[in-house]
Amino acid sequence: MRVLAVLPALLAASAVFAADGELSAGAGIDYSKGNYGTGSETKILSIPFMARYDSDPWKLKLTVPYLRVTGQGDVIPGIGKTNRGQRGETTESGIGDTVLAGTYGAFYDAQSKLGFDLTAKLKLPTGDEQRGLGTGSVDQTLQLEGYKGIDRLTVFGTLGYTHFGDSDVVELKDGFLYEVGASTRLDATDSIGASLYGRQRVVEGGSPQRELTFFWNRRVAKAQRLQAYLLVGLSDGSPDVGLGVSALFSF
Repeated sequence: MRVLAVLPALLAASAVFAADGELSAGAGIDYSKGNYGTGSETKILSIPFMARYDSDPWKLKLTVPYLRVTGQGDVIPGIGKTNRGQRGETTESGIGDTVLAGTYGAFYDAQSKLGFDLTAKLKLPTGDEQRGLGTGSVDQTLQLEGYKGIDRLTVFGTLGYTHFGDSDVVELKDGFLYEVGASTRLDATDSIGASLYGRQRVVEGGSPQRELTFFWNRRVAKAQRLQAYLLVGLSDGSPDVGLGVSALFSF
């Protein structure tokens, strides 16, 4: 059953309606390590290349990561422990799975500073699943995001659901995801915050994801921003620790 069959239409609509917006591009670098409940450590270096198009109330974002994964071959980035079995420590590198995301600003009330967005994500199997750089499946995610401003503070939350496609290397189960957090403005451009993210177990024998992230944002314009973060894993489904920086600049 195609639970999220509406996603292709939503993603296409974002491109159609974003006719006169702002184009930006950038890159980042992320590093994480953890044993994911396997008894051996897996290290993942990711260099995501990003393109983004903003035209209120639509946003469209494309992310293509370059990955370097060192471990026993039983951990897939973004998934965690799988039933692939350990193969001895190896290092694999190459393009990972591509993610296309479309966001629609469904509601915003300026007086109460309350807003809701609807985001659809489509993950394409551009990573080599035989080398552990992807799942080989086409996955679809639909999520509702809410936020509210209270003076300098913004509280936010997300509830979503992912439908995983067929994979030749791992059996994936559909699951819910969530995120709650808050950020506070330091000045006109800088903000700091923290968020808690979780996702149901999606692999038999694996673990749910749960991680705490501390972040700093510098936003100069709508699509010009710098970000740095520190991640702490709270379950075997997440890395033990991770950190990263990214930059996005408009043309």
